[in-house]
Amino acid sequence: QVQLVESGGGMVQAGDSLRLSCAASGRTVSSYTMAWFRQAPGKEREFVGGITRSGGSTYYADSVKGRFTISRDNNQNTVFLQMNRLRPEDTAVYYCAAVLSTVVLISTRDYDAWGQGTQVTVSA
Repeated sequence: QVQLVESGGGMVQAGDSLRLSCAASGRTVSSYTMAWFRQAPGKEREFVGGITRSGGSTYYADSVKGRFTISRDNNQNTVFLQMNRLRPEDTAVYYCAAVLSTVVLISTRDYDAWGQGTQVTVSA
């Protein structure tokens, strides 16, 4: 089983950028398709974007397409979420997740491992 730890969250203003990191341990991250989810207060956890094991394919939620970019460095066992042009509605706890799959899955039920989350707050 892989263990995941997110970092890089913080408080920013609308229009700013942040880069989140997800460090994996326990098993090489190259075995997993990885994804980012987020959960705002009072809302369900939602898919943000995902990247396949090799990094060859990415898939994003419509709400972040063109603003967020997922990448991975399998040598460093780390996955990244670059968030640009942040909006107040992007405020949430962001979670990294992993699944033994060859494709990006968008349901929380499909993922085997989760990090503890990192808070992102965007003020207007």
